[in-house]
Amino acid sequence: MKARKKSVPRRVGSVALLTAILAGAAGCGEPDPFRISEACGVKIDPDLIGQLLPRGEKLKTKDTFSEPKQPRCEFEVDGVEQVGLRGDVVEPFVKPLKVNERTMRRLGNPMPADVGDGATISDHAAMAVQACTHKGEKSQYALSIDGVEDPQDVEERRRILEKFLRSQLPVAMEAEGCRP
Repeated sequence: MKARKKSVPRRVGSVALLTAILAGAAGCGEPDPFRISEACGVKIDPDLIGQLLPRGEKLKTKDTFSEPKQPRCEFEVDGVEQVGLRGDVVEPFVKPLKVNERTMRRLGNPMPADVGDGATISDHAAMAVQACTHKGEKSQYALSIDGVEDPQDVEERRRILEKFLRSQLPVAMEAEGCRP
């Protein structure tokens, strides 16, 4: 019976030591989230966009097909395109959320969100629209982000996407000269 009493504490101690080693090893090799303060020529919240990108060693942000009223950029992690960000100043009669309805369905479980004049958040993308005046003309601004796979927890990802739209929509609109 005494031998059993001695072996139980050893096993418990061994399990605790192994757990500590594995916990330390899990956090040891994973890179920190990227911190990006500007994309598509616009300031962005580095904490939010970094959470939407996979961890990796090398990040490349590139403007693609950008032109006035239509900023576009992509984020590449370790040479693989991951997330796209775009903004559009569009005519007031255009319905960006309706036009992109099929795409948002394809990207998983689109749900409305209370951002701007309307928004849709799916499992892998998000879009928000806000009426504005651009160069004296009534317009609207549409901000979208797609290709989002991180974080792995879908509910957390959707929460961060909504938070990103909420913080980025007014900043992106102002950068394009689109006043509410």
